[in-house]
Amino acid sequence: MKVKVNEKPFLAEGRHIVTITEVEDGKSENKDIPFFNCRLENEEGFINQRFYLSEPGQPILASFLQALSIKSTEFDTKELKGKSLSVEVEERSYEDAEGKTKTIKQATHFQPTGQAQTSNKF
Repeated sequence: MKVKVNEKPFLAEGRHIVTITEVEDGKSENKDIPFFNCRLENEEGFINQRFYLSEPGQPILASFLQALSIKSTEFDTKELKGKSLSVEVEERSYEDAEGKTKTIKQATHFQPTGQAQTSNKF
């Protein structure tokens, strides 16, 4: 059987310099909370990161925008495509709406490129 793979792998845990290559809008599956999803990519792989437009999501979004040097309180998500930043990739487990434990990879500890080249983990 011939198999063709048309996708990069997920980024490994640790610090990565990435570029935003795609931005999509959506709503959460269970609570209908609006979000935008960024595909953060480099030569080694990619990770998708959702930014929820809710009260608890505001500090995370503010940190992300600060790393991108976006100072405005309003912006168009289309402006994000092509911008670069440094992220920490880590795994996180949580309980879904059905009570099942799920583990995802997420981007955290956003920094401008050039300021954070190494992992924040000890």
